[in-house]
This record gives sequence, C-alpha cells and structure tokens, in this order.
Amino acid sequence: MRVVVAPDSFKGSLTARDACAAIAAGVRRAAPAAEVVQVPMADGGEGTLDCFLGARGGTEVEVAAVDPLGRPVTARYALSGELPGGGTSAVVELAAASGLPLVEDAAPDPLGAATTGTGQLVADAVRRGAREVLVCVGGSASTDGGAGLLRALGFRFLDASGAELPPGGAALARLAVVDDAGVPAEVRATRFRVACDVVNPLTGPSGAAAVFGPQKGATPAQVRELDAALTRFADVLADRYGVRVHDLPGAGAAGGACGGLAGALGAEPAPGAALVAEAVGLPAALAGADLVITGEGRVDGQSASGKVVSAVAALARERGVRAVALAGGVAGPLEELHALGLTAAFSLADGPRTLEELRSGAAPLLSALADQVVRLVL
Repeated sequence: MRVVVAPDSFKGSLTARDACAAIAAGVRRAAPAAEVVQVPMADGGEGTLDCFLGARGGTEVEVAAVDPLGRPVTARYALSGELPGGGTSAVVELAAASGLPLVEDAAPDPLGAATTGTGQLVADAVRRGAREVLVCVGGSASTDGGAGLLRALGFRFLDASGAELPPGGAALARLAVVDDAGVPAEVRATRFRVACDVVNPLTGPSGAAAVFGPQKGATPAQVRELDAALTRFADVLADRYGVRVHDLPGAGAAGGACGGLAGALGAEPAPGAALVAEAVGLPAALAGADLVITGEGRVDGQSASGKVVSAVAALARERGVRAVALAGGVAGPLEELHALGLTAAFSLADGPRTLEELRSGAAPLLSALADQVVRLVL
C-alpha cells in the first residue's frame, strides 16, 4: 500500500511537517508495511515559505521590519538561484511580517493595520538582486489593499489636498492620487507573482472586507467602511494603470493585498496551494498511490476555494487516487469538495472537546484518526 500524506498546517497546534509526522505514524500502525510519502503543504499563508525552502532550498534572509501595527519585528524571506535572464528569485510570506498572530497581544485595529512590513521584505529582496518575487499571501492582520506594502516600495497615496494618507485601509476612502515617481527602476523591472489562498474578489459581498474583515476585529459598520475604501482604492488604481481589480478572482486575498499588487505592479495571481503542490512535487508523489491523506484546521464550504484540501483532492482525482481529509472541525456543505475529488472528511473530535483540548491534543488525535482511516480502506 502506498499512502501520500499531504496536509496543511493546523493553525495554533501543528506545522504541516508535524501534521505529516502524526498522520504517518497512524498510517504505519494500521499498515506496518505501507510505503508512506510525506509532502508538507501550504496554500500561500503561514508555512508556505518553509514548504518552498524544504522543496527548493535557498538562503534565508532576516530583516528588521514593522508588524501590522507599526511595531518593530524581525521577519524572514528566502532568496534562491539565479534566473536565466539575470538576478535571483525570492519568496516572501506575508504572514511573516503582517500576519494576524503578530498582533494577538494587542487590541484589534481593523481600520489602521497595514502591510508595510511585507513591503519592507520585498524591498530588501529587490535591493539584493531579486527580479522575480513570489509574494505568498494569507493570514493577514490588515485590510489595506496592500497599500502599506506598495508604500514600502516607493508608492505614495495622496488625498485631494496632496497630503499623504496614513496607514490602514480606512484612509483609502480619501485617496485621490497614486504617486509612483519614487518607485525604483529595479522594482519596475521585477516580475511579481502572488500565491493566493482564496479566490475572493477585492470588493463586494464576497470581498476582502465582507468575508475576512470580521476575523480581524471589524464590526459590521467597519466592514462597510473598509469595503467602500477598497472600492475607492480600486477605482483610483483602474484610472491610473488601466487595470480593474474590483472583481479579480483572488484580489481579496490578505485583505486585498493581491488586488493592490495586481493593480499597481501587474502582479500575477495564482492559487497558492497549486503553486506549492507543484514546487514540492506532489503530482509525482501521487503516481501509483492508493490513498492520499490531507487536512487542515477546518474543512468547510470555503475549503473548495483554493485551500490545500481542494488542491490535493483535484490532483488525486486526476490520478484516480482516493483522497481523505482530516481536520479539527468539519462543517458542510462539502458537495463542491466531493465534486473536486475529495472522498471523505473527518473531524479529530472523538467526543465532546473544547477548542483548546483539540489544539493541545492534535497530534495524537490526528494519528489515531489516520489509523482508523487506513484500516477502513484496507
């Protein structure tokens, strides 16, 4: 029996690598002779940088930056080999400097939080010769449309009087002019790609503010304020650069950071989980497999929109491999995931448990559930 283990991280409890190890242990208990192939996954959010480093290697670079609230933080990114046309490539994980876990010790600031720190990482990579930058978005603490990121690259965002806007998404409601005169030539010569963990548009009822704003502390009134501000931001970008990002799939990722990068720098959005799957060799690992076990913290209707479970299921279906997802919680509807190729999904909860109990006991629970899944398949 050949079993491929390809989960995302379980936020707050296990990295993708740790989840792999726990699942693999359960598989081997049920089938000691099984060939188990571990392929840690990510979708563009936390853990994506480690997946790329594990698969491709590279040099880690640490940078002094700021967190979403403007406080000092040290964050890292990766530089890899030479490009055919010169320069190197870089992988920047937005969560490293602009992620929600960085501000868990502070009161939420959904209107003022910014992605400036991520821009500082990108700027450093470009200064070091990167001419292709993959920005892995997901897990953002802000809803600023990537304005903070762009500001760190030399863009200025001005109101009608010519004054520079303060950080945060709410201020974009007063945006009148995007000034890019200070953007270095090296930035303009760089190819930007965005690994998105969702397919949501920038604005509207399925947009960055409406869907993800509440997760970052936004009240219903603040969600409406942020959506209006992002709409204004998108309008000005469209007038300035001729690129409409309001409805662009994935533009709403990371509080609209994907939309800002696409509108101002022509960045190319792509499903993060699919990019990671290709980088870590998941398609080749699935060749001849009898079963693939994937998973993440929660599997629900949103999992079909670019998350790891959907990417793994789709690849498994193409190769005729059964795909099972294990998660802290499972909630319907799952019809879309089943249509993509997911055979079944199971929750770690083996009885009434608190969220803290599930998090602290995730590894043994995951191992035990994998054991039972493999016994059923056998």
